[in-house]
Amino acid sequence: MDPTVLAWALAQPAGSRAAVLAAAFTGGTTRVTFDGRTVEYRSLDELGRALSVLHAAENTAARRPNVTFASFSRAGTK
Repeated sequence: MDPTVLAWALAQPAGSRAAVLAAAFTGGTTRVTFDGRTVEYRSLDELGRALSVLHAAENTAARRPNVTFASFSRAGTK
């Protein structure tokens, strides 16, 4: 589990899906109930992957594209 993903999830508002998953992960349980539905993950690793996917989905819009602009000129070069 990436510590930055876990830190992000723990910083989410109480009761949010990310916070509920993070609480389950840190508590060592694989059963999560959210919005009246219960999900039983096979392992903590699988729950951690679910948190990573949620983190990526939530932060996709916030990411800026990696674009670099380089310009070169021969002017003034002898």
